[in-house]
Amino acid sequence: MVYVLLGTGFEETEAITPIDLLRRANIPVMSVGIQGKTIYGSHNIAVEADILLEQMNLSDLDMIVLPGGLKGVASVKASKDALNAVRYAFENDRFVAAICAAPTILAQLGITDGRNAVCYPGCENEMGTARMVPDSPCVRDGKIITGTSAGCAVPFALELISALKGQSEADRIAAQIVIR
Repeated sequence: MVYVLLGTGFEETEAITPIDLLRRANIPVMSVGIQGKTIYGSHNIAVEADILLEQMNLSDLDMIVLPGGLKGVASVKASKDALNAVRYAFENDRFVAAICAAPTILAQLGITDGRNAVCYPGCENEMGTARMVPDSPCVRDGKIITGTSAGCAVPFALELISALKGQSEADRIAAQIVIR
């Protein structure tokens, strides 16, 4: 199961694009509301989460995904349970993915220390000892996947698919959505 954490102020494109493409690849994915079932994104788009944070079954977790959006990132950082879920994924060798400002959450937890990563331009100073990779839409370092921004949501989502089902499935979905 892939869980996409939604905190108030999340970046809509960075959440919905991965959910959509993962579902196209028949990968089980659920959106998880941190502050309730209806979560408003950074552009005031209401999204009805599939489940609440306390309903996640971490034993079924294959990947956790953190969209960006400064307020959404702050929502995750303010939630002990959300941070514990991210820590659980990392400590139990599951995939941990974050895009835009959300890789700073991974840095705060020490997850990106010494690893290749990307983040939203300007957030690099919050990335601790991560090895920043310039001019890349997304980077995968082992089971850690980071993406740069909303404009990189499709390559990020395709990398999530590649990680879980292989490059041929990611290529199939890329062809299906006619990415150029």
